[in-house]
Amino acid sequence: MTSKKLPEWVPASGLQLRLIGIHFDAIRLRGVRGEAVLHHLATLTDGDPGPVVREIAGARWTYFLLEAGASQDFDWPPGAKRFGPAARDQYVGIPAAHGNTYPLSWRCGPPQDGEFVDAELLYGLVVAQLGPARDCSGGAHQVAEAGDEGRDVAFDLGRDCGP
Repeated sequence: MTSKKLPEWVPASGLQLRLIGIHFDAIRLRGVRGEAVLHHLATLTDGDPGPVVREIAGARWTYFLLEAGASQDFDWPPGAKRFGPAARDQYVGIPAAHGNTYPLSWRCGPPQDGEFVDAELLYGLVVAQLGPARDCSGGAHQVAEAGDEGRDVAFDLGRDCGP
């Protein structure tokens, strides 16, 4: 059995607030939208999307953790809150790998050291989910280039073109 080496920013127990831009950036999506994006992200990454924190109560936010500084390379659509380098300090709650961390939890298990969500792939999925209505004359799918792998990934997140 191999054990994961946890990043230093994952607390030993409970949960702690972590300053954004030092160890990671984050993109926050609300409720069902966050779960839908995560579902597609997990599918496209063979079940290993990177570190994702979810809030189990309240607005049921989903936080996608990106490499520090990576969030500022994209123009995130309304509905996606970017937590990255900013004039004011911003914090995100991070749960421990195991134990009682209510109301936060790791959606796909705690991360390995150096593991982050692919910012470019996440951006393509978020735009497909939250972006403005698309021109339906071009087909039913949107295409995103999936980073370093050089693959094109087509996806349709259920935003049908109406009559």
